[in-house]
Amino acid sequence: MAFRGLWLSSRSGLTGMASMFLVLLLGAGPAVAAPPGSAGRTGAPDCAETTSGHPSAVTPSSATPNAKARPGAPHAAEPNELTPAEAAELDRAVDSAYAQRVGVAPLGVPGKLRITIDVVFHVVSEKRTRADGDIPLSLIQAQLRVLNDAFGGRTGGAWTPFHFRLKKVNRVVNPAWYPIVAESPAETQMKRALRVGGKHTLNIYTGLLDDELLGWATFPQRELDPYDGVVVLAESLPGGTAAPYNAGDTATHEVGHWLNLYHTFQQGCSGQGDHVYDTPAEAEPAFGCPERRDTCTTKPGLDPIHNFMDYSVDACMYEFTYGQVFRMLKAWKAFREP
Repeated sequence: MAFRGLWLSSRSGLTGMASMFLVLLLGAGPAVAAPPGSAGRTGAPDCAETTSGHPSAVTPSSATPNAKARPGAPHAAEPNELTPAEAAELDRAVDSAYAQRVGVAPLGVPGKLRITIDVVFHVVSEKRTRADGDIPLSLIQAQLRVLNDAFGGRTGGAWTPFHFRLKKVNRVVNPAWYPIVAESPAETQMKRALRVGGKHTLNIYTGLLDDELLGWATFPQRELDPYDGVVVLAESLPGGTAAPYNAGDTATHEVGHWLNLYHTFQQGCSGQGDHVYDTPAEAEPAFGCPERRDTCTTKPGLDPIHNFMDYSVDACMYEFTYGQVFRMLKAWKAFREP
């Protein structure tokens, strides 16, 4: 099965957990309880967000990344939403890789675990002007601060061991790659030409995106995928013009996918949802900030509209859960850790 073009789209609590085990995380992060079957997703499907309405499901053979869209944008089923069978296969792949690389060792030791991820920004533009995609360094630096605050638990959510360090800014003027069109021959050419580093290096591509998209990303997988990385609308970076999606949390959301998180609304109110045990089930993506919304009334908890893996506006998002931290860390150990 090819995972290249799968979209992310899941979020609800795990059910039928046979037992729990503690996974110790670094510093401010308390012990994380996770069910044995809650392995991080494997494979490298893409996740895309749009500026109007998030794309929905499509067959794995269609190579469109998991995308985030703006509310109201016309879109068909999200191109790469995973079916339950595909999600289960991805989880088995992560489980297998984790067992081979780590065995039964704990994921971390309190106070000692810190994972620094080098980040390379590829600023893709049509011309050397802000209006044509050439965003200033100040926006990129602000984006790094937003990522480190979100993953560092400083916005109100769970702490994670991930820290992001700017390694390089690569400015590229190429009208043939602008706007960036998901899963197009031009995107393929662009990423093959620009991507640097191994699976542990986060490549972020910025520019004007086609189809009202805010961004998309790939999932981790065993072998390095030349498509690996995150694509975001340039003006979604902090201080950009894409209000209300201009506080930098499109990148937070997409990096969550890059670290193996599904959407909170994956599989709606049924099944295993996003395969995370402490995220309430959600029937559909949230747009805006619909406080106290409950779309899965037979399941515990209100909709997780404040979670970075929903589609809420940036000002509404502020948290990852401990279950999501476990999932990201396990996938990192299985597939991305050098």
